[in-house]
Amino acid sequence: MAVTDEAISKIKDMIVRGELTPGSRLPPEKELAERLGLSRSSMREAVKALEVIRVLDVRRGDGTYVTSLEPKLLLEAISFVVDLHDDDSLLEIFAVRRVLESHATGLAAQRAGDADIAELEGELTAASLETDVDALVTHDVRFHAAIARLAGNAYLASLLESLTSQTIRARAWRGLTQAGAVERTLAEHQAILDAIADHDVELATAAAQVHISGIERWLRQARDRT
Repeated sequence: MAVTDEAISKIKDMIVRGELTPGSRLPPEKELAERLGLSRSSMREAVKALEVIRVLDVRRGDGTYVTSLEPKLLLEAISFVVDLHDDDSLLEIFAVRRVLESHATGLAAQRAGDADIAELEGELTAASLETDVDALVTHDVRFHAAIARLAGNAYLASLLESLTSQTIRARAWRGLTQAGAVERTLAEHQAILDAIADHDVELATAAAQVHISGIERWLRQARDRT
């Protein structure tokens, strides 16, 4: 593994220095291995590892390319890791999400324009006509994703998106086991939207904290009942 790690590090250095840029094609394996002073086998293993974490894109018959390196792409692996955790770990993940999402909501309150607020209002109006739990979950993801985008930080938005996979299941169970989940969630979303529309950063931040804390509380109660 030490030799493979060295190969990974050297390819990374080429990207950091700008020798390899997003979308560029790597030199042929033999040429690159000789240039970096590595064996072809260690180079192949490094390329495989970097492909898994979406840094490289191996196109059969065409060559190996650097990906776009966009935050959304590079943070995809976190969603996979999140899915592997148990209920206790999920509560820790929610604690992280509460901090990040409340901050993102505060930023959205600063930055949101009339068109952005109208988009959120449209999403909330459409959701109010739904009673199906799956539809609510879909709305919830879209609503929070839109707010995260308004924060103006691609890494923050992508990180929040990567923490969504497991939370979708949590919201679904919440809707299935608690009476009035749809009405309560929509009311919390309305409070968040109102604060963003008023450009009230502190209130928007607090409303998001209350919303995520409610889901955390349900998860903790569900865990303790099992």
